[in-house]
Amino acid sequence: MSNLSSIAQNIELLSKEKNIDQQIIIGAIEDAVVTASRKHFRSGEDLHARYNLETGGVELYAIKTVVDEITDSAKEMTVEEANAEVGEGAEVGDMLELPRPMEELGRIAAQTAKQIILQKVREAERNNIYDEYIGRVGELINGFVKRFEGGRMIVDLGNGIEAVMPKPQQSRLENFTQGERVRVVIHHVNRESKGPQIEVSRTSPELIKRLFEMEVPEIYDGTVVIKAAVREPGERAKIAVISNERDVDPVGACVGMKGSRVQSIIRELRGEKIDIIEWSEDPAIFAANALSPAKVSKVAVTDFDTKKLQVTVENEQQSLAIGKRGQNVRLAAKLVGWDIDIRSEEEMKREVATQMAQLITAPVVPLAVIEGMTASDTAALAEHGIETVEQLAAATVDDLCDWLDISIDDAQQRLDSALAIVAVREAKAREEEEAKAAEAAEQMAEGGEEGAEESEETAEEFAEAEAEAEMADTAPLEVEAEAADTAPLEAGEETSAAVSEAENLEETSADETSAAPEAAMQAQTAVAGVTEESGEASPTASEAAPNAEEDEQS
Repeated sequence: MSNLSSIAQNIELLSKEKNIDQQIIIGAIEDAVVTASRKHFRSGEDLHARYNLETGGVELYAIKTVVDEITDSAKEMTVEEANAEVGEGAEVGDMLELPRPMEELGRIAAQTAKQIILQKVREAERNNIYDEYIGRVGELINGFVKRFEGGRMIVDLGNGIEAVMPKPQQSRLENFTQGERVRVVIHHVNRESKGPQIEVSRTSPELIKRLFEMEVPEIYDGTVVIKAAVREPGERAKIAVISNERDVDPVGACVGMKGSRVQSIIRELRGEKIDIIEWSEDPAIFAANALSPAKVSKVAVTDFDTKKLQVTVENEQQSLAIGKRGQNVRLAAKLVGWDIDIRSEEEMKREVATQMAQLITAPVVPLAVIEGMTASDTAALAEHGIETVEQLAAATVDDLCDWLDISIDDAQQRLDSALAIVAVREAKAREEEEAKAAEAAEQMAEGGEEGAEESEETAEEFAEAEAEAEMADTAPLEVEAEAADTAPLEAGEETSAAVSEAENLEETSADETSAAPEAAMQAQTAVAGVTEESGEASPTASEAAPNAEEDEQS
């Protein structure tokens, strides 16, 4: 440190090399000398250092305050002590600078001062880099691959400044070699003392924006503006552009003659596919463009608050609209900023049919089913007594315009939707009534046929019953005739048998004389009964046989 001229030279040299202000370096030297001196002397004095611009040296001194009574001898002194140091004229309250020798500082103190100076210089350098690059975030810069450290790429930006490209900021389809030139965008600038200070990227959407600005003059001069850009690095990218002049086609300007402009960007990105679409304020139109190259049939906004869209495409276009592993629709959703739900026409037809069936069968259809009807609209209509679709269909366009504060076209659209739903419900109701009437008529016809069949069966049964009755009438007559022919003979035989039996009884016993007349009487009674039965109602053959047996027994 005794070589004072070398200090001034080193300050000037370091200032130019690191692009640091000399005052920052001087302040670092002063702080280093003070810190080293305090560690060396350990006196507790209030030490300070001052760089002398004239001599190019550093002066070390201690500051003490003049007091009447000393409480801290390291920082205070009496008036007598002050007069002894600086001469006469010292007063209470004066602050004196007392020089201290620097020759006594040894090697350890010098090493400490060196470390402090280097630390201060590094801090100043980081601050300068931060101030220089913090305003350049997103800017495209050129560099060279310097080295690789654990998957990270160190890029030399020139002037001894290094930037780091972490693994997530590297495209997985790109490979670079040491010393190769590379274009990157500044992704992040860190002011902290630890870790890399400048972080660059090859995957940021800003990279593709800056590349188009370099290749397309219309973008550079502001005629064409890039409104949004999204990427899946190494595979596909989408950018939305708009023109500030009617005569300039924004998509054509970016593509260039025979694709010359966009092809140079594709080569820079190692074959990454790029879709250039026209930006629109209408999210439905923007979403239809963003799903390019697929062709969209219809786009409907399902919810403005949550930003949801429903896109209808032809069956053949559905896979193209979704893309490989959903890549196309995913990028389109990021670009538009809305959630996109892709449906095929067949799915929509089935869904519409299901919804219409539910609406038709529902007892009451709420207003929320009308397309474009919000919660505030339904509340406003409820204030006027309209809570169902049928009530809405009875309103007029002027009423809807006044109640909902909407345009005539919007009011007519909602009224037409309500009328269409009511018409479908009425048609369905008529069909159900006609079906019921037809079913009732069919049931009546079936009932008539069954009645006719029953009548025929009844007639047949009646005819059979008559035939059986005729047979029943003729059979007794025949039986009676036969009975009439045979009954007198049987009765005569029975009578003669009874008479002979009575005679035998009279002859065999005198005691039985009284019983003979009774037997004769029984015989006569039997003969009379047989005669009466044969004359009044001739019994059948089966009835006559038991009677004859009884008579024989008697």
